[in-house]
Amino acid sequence: MPRQSLAHIALVVREYDEAIDFYVGTLGFTLVADEYQPAQGKRWVLVAPPGNPPGGATILLARASNEEQVKYIGDQAGGRVFLFLETDDFACDYQRLLDKGVRIEREPLEAEYGTVAVFLDLYGNKWDLIEFRRAE
Repeated sequence: MPRQSLAHIALVVREYDEAIDFYVGTLGFTLVADEYQPAQGKRWVLVAPPGNPPGGATILLARASNEEQVKYIGDQAGGRVFLFLETDDFACDYQRLLDKGVRIEREPLEAEYGTVAVFLDLYGNKWDLIEFRRAE
């Protein structure tokens, strides 16, 4: 069977620059691409979390292009956690979220699988910040 992997995940945003400011400026993501696509009249904007491995999945910041898409900005998963940001230093990354004024939806808790907190992006999408417990 052929090898497959996720390349990009589309996240519907209101405006490109405000989304870049949040993901790069606030969360510390890397701006991987920001290219104008003249045939479609839009930009191809990719961001990736720090330490993302080469070839790892990126987030496509996709500006809503009609009223139907606008309805889903901030609620792409119907109120559930939408994206899971894995960290190898929960305490450091959680403190950075607090220092940057990121809205925390659920305070950190220890679970069987690791340490997790829920935060909101600039639109209200729910994210897990999670450090998985390693097998000993």
